[in-house]
Amino acid sequence: MAYKPEVYIKAKSLLDARRQKAEQAQLLRKAEVLSVCPEIKKLESEMATIGANAVRFVAQRENQDEKIRDLAKSSLELQEQRKKILVSNGFPADYLDVKYSCPICRDSGSRDGFYCSCFLDLILQCAREAVAPISLLEKSSFSSFDVGKYSDKIDENFGVSPRKHMSDVLSFCVNYAQEFSLNSDGLFMFGKTGLGKTHLSLAIADAVTKKGFNVCYVSAQNAMNKLEKQHFRRTEDQSDYSEELCGADLLILDDLGTEFSTSFTVAQIYNIVNTRIVEGRPTVISTNLLLEEIEEKYTQRLSSRLIGSFVPLRFIGSDIRQGR
Repeated sequence: MAYKPEVYIKAKSLLDARRQKAEQAQLLRKAEVLSVCPEIKKLESEMATIGANAVRFVAQRENQDEKIRDLAKSSLELQEQRKKILVSNGFPADYLDVKYSCPICRDSGSRDGFYCSCFLDLILQCAREAVAPISLLEKSSFSSFDVGKYSDKIDENFGVSPRKHMSDVLSFCVNYAQEFSLNSDGLFMFGKTGLGKTHLSLAIADAVTKKGFNVCYVSAQNAMNKLEKQHFRRTEDQSDYSEELCGADLLILDDLGTEFSTSFTVAQIYNIVNTRIVEGRPTVISTNLLLEEIEEKYTQRLSSRLIGSFVPLRFIGSDIRQGR
């Protein structure tokens, strides 16, 4: 269970940028101070010499404790002198300190051999951004899924009100995300447009990503467009996108059926779904199509795989985006 290497690389890049920005800002403040208080340059030179001597004495190890204590005392005295000069000239006492965004690890990302919490936060941020824009994930949370938008009148076709049925679907999805593991079942979300399939798919994607799993969220149309471009046009990016789709801890294929249907796309969708089933990787598929329409569009092989290996979640009611 781990995010893609690209996530760690991007997080490290962002952290490095933070550190460089903090250090560059400190150099600008230092230049400003020296233009007003040139005597500080001499103090810092003396502190640098003390630091070099301390390193040399530490390397010698034996009988150097007293000398190191004396050097530390001298360094502190020089630091106090510097602070007094700064304050007397209208600067804050800590004006020459580097203002790292994380004082714990000094924007290095690690402390005592472990990842710092600031770096872990960046990793999660980058992992979520790789799934979908953060604003979209936050908008499509479980808590914002309003079952009150569904009718509370009994639907004669299903023997239950859409509100009650969709409340059960919501509970199921919440539990699915909370208990998610590499052994989880696949989900087949189907129903008319505008009933919340994408909303709950994104909510699952976000929750599972936060648990540390590698999630790939993509619309069927975008996935097929990218696969076709890679297969027929041979772009500069020679990475195998099908491997990314097949290898993710959780693949969420949204809006199946909206892609332009060709023999190539039909074969690719079956290959992706079948490969993930064979390798035991969970997949969430959402579509406006019924199973019989899936069979008509993609052949019986795919519909049988969905029936046999996925938990069906039917979305019912009227388009909640248009009101009840």
